Amino acid sequence: MRDGAKIAIIGGVFAVATVGVGYGAYATLLDGGSNDGGSDGARTTSQSGPRASGPPTADEIEKTAADFLAAWADGEAAKAAQLTDNAADAQPLLAGYQNRAHVSKAVITPGKPSGAKVPFTVEATVSYDGKSKPWSYASELTVVRGVTTGRPLVDWQPTVIHPKLAKGAQLTTSEAKAPPIRAVDHAGVELTKEQYPSLGPVLDQLRKKYGEQAGGTPGVELAVTSSDPNSADQTLLTLTEGRAGTLQTTLDAGVQAAAEQAVKRYGGASVVAVKPSTGEIRAVANSSPDGFNTALQGGQAPGSTMKIVTAAMMMDRGLVNGPGSTVECPATVSWEGVVFHNLNDFAYPTTSFRNAFAQSCNSTFIKPIKPLGASAHSALGETARKYFGIGEVWNTGVVTFDGDVPVSAGAETAASYIGQGKIRMNALNVASIAATAKSGWFKQPVIVPKSLDNRDIATAQPLPGSIAQSLRTMMKATAVSGTGKGAMSGVSGDKGAKTGSAEIDGQGSSNSWFAAYAGDLAAAAVVQAGGHGGDAAGPVVASVLNAR
Repeated sequence: MRDGAKIAIIGGVFAVATVGVGYGAYATLLDGGSNDGGSDGARTTSQSGPRASGPPTADEIEKTAADFLAAWADGEAAKAAQLTDNAADAQPLLAGYQNRAHVSKAVITPGKPSGAKVPFTVEATVSYDGKSKPWSYASELTVVRGVTTGRPLVDWQPTVIHPKLAKGAQLTTSEAKAPPIRAVDHAGVELTKEQYPSLGPVLDQLRKKYGEQAGGTPGVELAVTSSDPNSADQTLLTLTEGRAGTLQTTLDAGVQAAAEQAVKRYGGASVVAVKPSTGEIRAVANSSPDGFNTALQGGQAPGSTMKIVTAAMMMDRGLVNGPGSTVECPATVSWEGVVFHNLNDFAYPTTSFRNAFAQSCNSTFIKPIKPLGASAHSALGETARKYFGIGEVWNTGVVTFDGDVPVSAGAETAASYIGQGKIRMNALNVASIAATAKSGWFKQPVIVPKSLDNRDIATAQPLPGSIAQSLRTMMKATAVSGTGKGAMSGVSGDKGAKTGSAEIDGQGSSNSWFAAYAGDLAAAAVVQAGGHGGDAAGPVVASVLNAR
């Protein structure tokens, strides 16, 4: 940083003495600033000769960041926006910092640049309806070379204003749209974002949907708000406390705590636990670096955990009679010119259907499908909807992706039967599949009781008794002597499991999937690039099941 920069506050307006362009702490009373886009005091850049190219220099990064932060701190939204590479998007958010977020004072202090990135801290005061409160946070900006002008400009992202600000959202200080809630688990234990971080998005959605029904009164808050009806406000600062109403959920504090700890082992892991006898969701946890609720809203190929549904379809269509049926397990099988392999090309000349399931033999779950002919393209989706509720609309109480098993074509048909192709699931969907196998009857997962709002709940036909018993027999074999043995060895009681790994284009390692149950608790997990299902996702699920 250059030495000698002098920053002064003159009549509540930002000013810079012309002793170098180095960094200082940019401070102002924003109420005295200008939001009309006036150019008083703005520096102009004239160019002579050829347009500059290449990455911005250290001096350009320093000066551009200094000019931008100074204009922002002074409340000059138009001026600051012109120093970005997307003034049209930047100006409304910069102006909203004062007139929507009601930030009345701000001190912005840059840190040491790292390449083109410049970190900074904000010490602000938010004032609304006679109430003021301090607010502080850290963010960063990046300086880039303008494509058309060649000028150094701030690469505009909403996160420059605040790290939690996504595209389409804005900062708003007002009376909260919904009263706060005191969420409790099924036994009355309080659940907070601080103790259970993964529940943050869930609790925000529950507050938005059920806050008024819980009986609370709203306070005044600074929040990230969005026009998206599925997006819940994220409270950043509470100026006036509201009165929280109590909302009972189906979660279990002990199981949730175990789930939170289990996903921390990996950078991108999700797990959901469901009570098979009722469909009540007992835990939801994520370690996704971007904060997305992958466990409930993600959609990925589930790999061989899908063989639970495939096995049910094969038995329902009479392609096999049950766990004791003799089946083939060749190393490879071809479908319309595409060759599908077992892991490391293992093979059995013949084996039982139970062992093929327990060892996750891909060819066993593809080759017998060929006699179905054209109906093979839709049979799996029909079974998924008929018995497992996949394809129905689930009303859990929060926003969820409810799984998709579309009609397939060509080699995608074969891929779908081993959980690849266009099939999309998340940990909630796969946990529900395992729960249905355990109980024999799909119970739509819920995170708040149906009685709370009398919403419609998805239904499905019960599995035929012989098929349900066969699935439990094969899942038990997987947990006791098959690919799930290692992960499930420390889990007691009546148990069953299914491993899975899903290959993702451009990703070196497969996603690791694992679904299992023990007693009256089922769980499923996915670990991004975790490899074999039993190696990464398996221990996550086992930790959750052991918390029952």
